[in-house]
Amino acid sequence: MTTPPSPRARAVVAPAAPGRLGVPLHPEQARRYLGEMITWVDGRRRELDLLDAAVLKSPHRAQLTRDMMLSLALWKAVKDRLDLLLATWDSGRVGLTERERMAALIWGRLDATLDPSLLAADANRDAGSPLGTDGLSVSLPEACRLADAMAAQLRTRLKLDPDADQVTARLRDLRAQIERIRDQVALEPAGLRNEPEAKLSELAQRVNNMVQRLDRGGDIGGMIGPAEIEAARFERDLIVGGVERREARGLVDKARELRDDLESRQAAMEQLVTQCVRRVVPAPRYAVPDPEALGPLPNTRPELEDYLEKLHRVGRAMQVVQDAYTQALQQHEDLVDRLAGQRSRAVRLGFGSNADLTALDALATDILTRRPSPVPLATELVEAYEVFVQWLASQPKEQAE
Repeated sequence: MTTPPSPRARAVVAPAAPGRLGVPLHPEQARRYLGEMITWVDGRRRELDLLDAAVLKSPHRAQLTRDMMLSLALWKAVKDRLDLLLATWDSGRVGLTERERMAALIWGRLDATLDPSLLAADANRDAGSPLGTDGLSVSLPEACRLADAMAAQLRTRLKLDPDADQVTARLRDLRAQIERIRDQVALEPAGLRNEPEAKLSELAQRVNNMVQRLDRGGDIGGMIGPAEIEAARFERDLIVGGVERREARGLVDKARELRDDLESRQAAMEQLVTQCVRRVVPAPRYAVPDPEALGPLPNTRPELEDYLEKLHRVGRAMQVVQDAYTQALQQHEDLVDRLAGQRSRAVRLGFGSNADLTALDALATDILTRRPSPVPLATELVEAYEVFVQWLASQPKEQAE
């Protein structure tokens, strides 16, 4: 029997994104959105870890693995974009240019960070899935909504919904999803809206019938699961369908949007590089790729296709740069956390007042708080502190003191 997730791993729903492309974010909107996104990213990661473990144990592992991989890829794409947003935000030190850049990072394309191979057709994928063999380009809000829909479908198929035994709560979540679908249907072109509106109406009626049946004391245990799966798939299809229509606007628009997004990423990444160089040494020595070096957009299809491929290569190069500088900063943060953990351990063991340990702590803290901080030296000092604490713990108490 699969162990259900703890209450702390409850399903999370992505926050509504503020602003729109080309309009600078209001500082308070940006601050609130970033805080909500940090909570969403952390909560979704915990949830995906539980789902991944359940997929590995599931008898339907082959059918679920690709959806699990896509969910993880969506999470990584959102996390990478959030890192750039936080670097641009710089703890609130933003002007008009930075706030406009944040809007571009939110509403621009994420295709440079999504792995198109995960969207390929699969023989085991549900019939009618909209994910084809081409890459999928989504904005940050679309990636979040798609991640929510994918996670909801996985939870239901794995029977891991945290509220699986609370039918009322599941119905409430399903009704909330119906409203999200209603909003998504409203974005469909007028000429293509009849079919999804009819499907939404049928699904909403099924949910209303379940509500009424439950109010009368009836059992809906066998009805709610299929409705959850259908709603999750419907929501996913609507999101992907909207993206695919946007893709069909033409190669010129696609190339222009991708280049604009890369330029926004470039500016955010330059801030990330500056923060890293200011904080740690040695810092990575990668140059941030410049999309403008590719020149203006061409006007013939073969040249546009070649130009798009070059833009994708620039995007992949940017990802390498972002990963390198993010890891360098993370290494420094990890050292700070390790020292704090060992300091707490020393206090618990009764060595907090040891003169030699205190001196080593002061030296390591000084090195870690320097700007830039020499990470190799800090690593040696933190490791020395750990070894010292371990040695003291192994000695008789009177000698350790």
